[in-house]
Amino acid sequence: MDLDFNKMNGLVPAIIQDDNTSKVLMLGYMNKEAFDKTVETGKVTFFSRTKNRLWTKGEESGNFLQVVSIKEDCDKDTLLIKVNPVGPVCHTGTDTCWGEKNEEDILFLKHLQEFINKRKAEMPEKSYTTSLFESGINRMAQKVGEEAVEMIIEATNGTDERMIYEGSDMIYHLIVMLTSKGYRIEDLVKELMVRHSDSWKKH
Repeated sequence: MDLDFNKMNGLVPAIIQDDNTSKVLMLGYMNKEAFDKTVETGKVTFFSRTKNRLWTKGEESGNFLQVVSIKEDCDKDTLLIKVNPVGPVCHTGTDTCWGEKNEEDILFLKHLQEFINKRKAEMPEKSYTTSLFESGINRMAQKVGEEAVEMIIEATNGTDERMIYEGSDMIYHLIVMLTSKGYRIEDLVKELMVRHSDSWKKH
């Protein structure tokens, strides 16, 4: 990575983003030494302009930023670093330096998809997901239908708590079925996005 440290007197801005939630956590600055140490240790290290020294985030609090990936921008003078944060990021105790909550919410589906992909690739023994892939598409489709029916029953004659429980089962089995066919949950999202446009017409 050929970064241009000359534009800002030896420093480049480093935008820190949670790899799981895509939430921007903080902004810091790195010189060449801080960048090299970040790459070497896998923990984000900045150059502190107030202390005039290298500063590894979490060196005192233990709230390190574990590096997942590092990208340079088109001008090679700004970094985007995706991390797995250990604890709150801001020194005030908040999740981000903007006081926002760092929560996964709907993005967890992406990580569930990756987990199911890994199961399909490795097929570990005694895994329920493995057993579904081994059972074939007919059984997987049947499970999606069964879970959908159970969710409907709970919605009409059961409890909201059980409706959410059965709905979660349905989504899990749906992702397994999609994966077996070579698709991902994001393919459904793309279809929904197309349908959301004003020009979309039902087939």
